[in-house]
Amino acid sequence: MALFATLVCLLFSSFIFFSDVLADPRINQAALVCGTLQATNRSIFVTNFIAALDAVTPQINRRRYAQFVTDSTVERVYAFGQCMDDLSQSDCDLCFAQSKTGILRCVPFQLNVKEGRNYLDGCYLRYDYYDFFSEITSPMDKTLCNSTRSYSNQSDFVINAKGIIGNMSSRAVSNNGFWRGSVGSGNSTVYAIGQCWETLNMSSCKTCLDTAASKIDSCLPSFQARVLSSGCYLRYADYQFYNDSSTASTSSGGGRRVPIIVSVTFSALVFLVVLAVAAFLGKRRVDRRRKEKKQLGGLAAAVKKSALNYKYETLERATNYFNRSNKLGQGGSGSVYKGTLSDGKIVAIKRLFFSTRQWVDEFFNEVNLISGVEHKNLVKLLGCSITGPESLLVYEYVPNKSLDQVMFGNDSNSILSWNMRKNIILGTAKGLAYLHEESKLRIIHRDIKLSNILLDDDFTAKIADFGLARCFPQDKSHISTAVAGTLGYMAPEYLVRGKLTEKADVYSFGVVVIEIVTGKKNTSCQPNCVYALQMVWNFHLSNRLSEAVDPKLEGNFSREDAVHMLKVGLLCCQASAELRPPMSMVVKMLTDTNCNIPSPNQPPFLSPNVASQVPFAVTSTSVSQEGSATQSSRNSMTITVLDPR
Repeated sequence: MALFATLVCLLFSSFIFFSDVLADPRINQAALVCGTLQATNRSIFVTNFIAALDAVTPQINRRRYAQFVTDSTVERVYAFGQCMDDLSQSDCDLCFAQSKTGILRCVPFQLNVKEGRNYLDGCYLRYDYYDFFSEITSPMDKTLCNSTRSYSNQSDFVINAKGIIGNMSSRAVSNNGFWRGSVGSGNSTVYAIGQCWETLNMSSCKTCLDTAASKIDSCLPSFQARVLSSGCYLRYADYQFYNDSSTASTSSGGGRRVPIIVSVTFSALVFLVVLAVAAFLGKRRVDRRRKEKKQLGGLAAAVKKSALNYKYETLERATNYFNRSNKLGQGGSGSVYKGTLSDGKIVAIKRLFFSTRQWVDEFFNEVNLISGVEHKNLVKLLGCSITGPESLLVYEYVPNKSLDQVMFGNDSNSILSWNMRKNIILGTAKGLAYLHEESKLRIIHRDIKLSNILLDDDFTAKIADFGLARCFPQDKSHISTAVAGTLGYMAPEYLVRGKLTEKADVYSFGVVVIEIVTGKKNTSCQPNCVYALQMVWNFHLSNRLSEAVDPKLEGNFSREDAVHMLKVGLLCCQASAELRPPMSMVVKMLTDTNCNIPSPNQPPFLSPNVASQVPFAVTSTSVSQEGSATQSSRNSMTITVLDPR
């Protein structure tokens, strides 16, 4: 404790000493932009990502900008960072350290997003999976306008802003890509800064700033605005937010003691943080291990006494020692292999990735929650192995792969007929209705999507992968939980607030219905295309729903049935959870074409690239991608703009 107190005193005294010496490093975060395209090989990606961040830091220290590409061609990472030219080197270092910390939110555990940008007011950091260094603009660019406020001479402010922004590109180009300055007086004074990133030549710099100027013009008469582009940064405000030449010189020449003070202070800070984090993590690790040991002990004892228990060696031999030729697929929680037991029975064996708390949760869900649940539209858990070097789950073997692979896989040789699609939709609905309302436990799946619907010999739908499932108490209206699932299938109230009810599954089912009928995914889309849910809604508004049906069917379907099913899908996808029907009613609607279907309200269009339309800040950091025995789908961007509260 004495050492801790000493370090705290050193830390605060150092900050007090040089607070007047250092200029503002401008670490306010203007926007964090995270993609949702995930790394296929997570371990290699994380290694490359860390290597990239390690490599850019010394470059920033040496020349104030950094550019780096990892050597590995697998999950290659491109990284770039730069400080504004008006910052001193010490402020640049501070800003960039903060930027590196912030961008880690794009790469949380089990959600390794391959593209991200962190815009601070004093610096910029970006990583991506492609060579973006000469990129001028991109769809991820952002224009941020602050709210307007009244000025007695507001018209003068607007004129001054247009003037200084309009001349920014030529001034910056003549000054090696950077310019700052002001125009006007009193309340009509406008301060502005323009910065091109070092990777652009002067011609591209001018193009970038001219484009930014045209965008920022739409913000007037806002008293402050920013344009955050791939190739440049442009900002104006009614106050001086940048360092002028005198400030910069003071900052850099405030004494040779500044680097020493910064070094000592941050060494102390790092030591304090390491001490605190180590103590906290050490205690938490001990507590967690005690709890997990207790849980695992109870689970292992229960499994050994039950018919669920399989010997690890038995399952190992069944898969020919997990031979690659027997691998059926891989998802977020494990790999799945085809296995043949000694009695000739064919099974599917899931090899879990984890030996941590997440692994315990997964096992408890699959073994305790699902083992007693039986329905023809649910994949049956046959048993597990918990005593070997790794943990295994044993399921009934479903030969026709997942619905996602059958409809959209590269090896798809046949087209699902209309009757097959109807039966798959109805079977999925019945399986969910059983989970929600008919089983002894009220179970919410949380990850209903095409890749978690498997097809047996006669293409009967079987819901699979209950690793995220939750038991829902009968006396609760909802439960609050960390958000997990797949973007494009997640209900808005769950995605934004973590409010979970069975209506979250209903929403996901509605998206699945629309995907099956249209043959179009709601989780992947080429630039400028319309996602499946929005496309169907547009057809509904123009009373042309039958035109949304998959063209591969070549008209071989019942138009009345198609319209009926699409209306059910839209009804399940309504933004308000209270308006979505329970799954038992959905089954009735699907089996009785004469059943009256209420007119649906507009869905929230929570496809990945428009998730930011929800009236709350949404990032991709708490959401997992496709986690079944298939490859992940490519989701588009979600953007979070951070404003002070």
